[in-house]
Amino acid sequence: MADEIYYKLAKVLDTLPNGFPATQSGIEIKILKWIFTPEQADLFCDMRLTFETAPQVAERTGRPLDGLEKQLKAMGRAGQLFAIDFGGVMVFKMLPWVFGIYEFQLGRMDKEFAELCEEYGPIYRKQFFSQTPSLMRTVPIEKEISAGQEVLSYERVSNIIEQNQSFLANDCICKKEKALLGHPCDRPVQVCLAIAPVPGVFDKSPQGKVLTKQEAHDLIKKTEEWGLVHLTSNVQGGGFYICNCCKCCCGVLDAINQLGIPASVVINSNYYAEIDPEKCIQCGKCIDERCQVRAIEEGEDASRVIRERCIGCGLCVMTCPGEAIRLVRKECDQITAPPVNEDTWFEQRGLMRGVDFSRYK
Repeated sequence: MADEIYYKLAKVLDTLPNGFPATQSGIEIKILKWIFTPEQADLFCDMRLTFETAPQVAERTGRPLDGLEKQLKAMGRAGQLFAIDFGGVMVFKMLPWVFGIYEFQLGRMDKEFAELCEEYGPIYRKQFFSQTPSLMRTVPIEKEISAGQEVLSYERVSNIIEQNQSFLANDCICKKEKALLGHPCDRPVQVCLAIAPVPGVFDKSPQGKVLTKQEAHDLIKKTEEWGLVHLTSNVQGGGFYICNCCKCCCGVLDAINQLGIPASVVINSNYYAEIDPEKCIQCGKCIDERCQVRAIEEGEDASRVIRERCIGCGLCVMTCPGEAIRLVRKECDQITAPPVNEDTWFEQRGLMRGVDFSRYK
């Protein structure tokens, strides 16, 4: 009888635009049992994708108000809901599986959970990355964009930081999962940046390191030196993270590298790299050390970029000793503007998947 609520929860998550595909093995149910108690799963199914206070949830659902906020706060701490304090008023909303519940398990993840996610990951990614809009977009290394090229405000990583007031450096959950499975990354782990437009949002965070705005800028520069790709929400405004990703751990890059899904479907990008064969000395640095999606290969006389694999991050440009590589902006008919905000992203994604998630708005 208790299992019924987990199947209900799985269906709710799969009805959301992000999806949560069922499997023959039932691995997705095992994951939900690891994360939620039956009572928590039941409450999650009553939540929405928009912020509400505990009294609003009680009034809408008919649930008793007594103890509800305490339960919602506990679920927020457990990464089962998005909970935030806006000036002394706590508000809550449901999370999709990705980007959402999975990432919010950072503080709880153990080897058992890592093994469950490792088994489910390829199944989930195969469904998730077969649809648009993309979850993420590349934010190119800013100084590698040639002078004179049109750069929109949301394409500049510096603008994303300047438009926000709270910053938290978190461990990368993808790196943590791989480490628990015996495959630790050789790059720094505390590289994922949570951001918010309101001051003090992360002051009571149980994990991560609160950063000043300048420290956030400094972290971005360091991740570029470490050869990590900047990825953020595929929206023009309202994103709340900047991930800094590598090919050995990142589930998004894995969809390109291991599952063979076209890069243009997995990640939205307005740029691509181009190599000048006259300047290329074929040192191999861009191939062996910098490119995270195997988008550069050896040629007869010079290295060459595989356009359909390139995500326009600029990592290869940054360290080319012959200054043979540059970032080029795509032609207008090859550029897909990101949805305006997360709500628009949900609407477009839901339409593409053919799911009616209106009851969760």
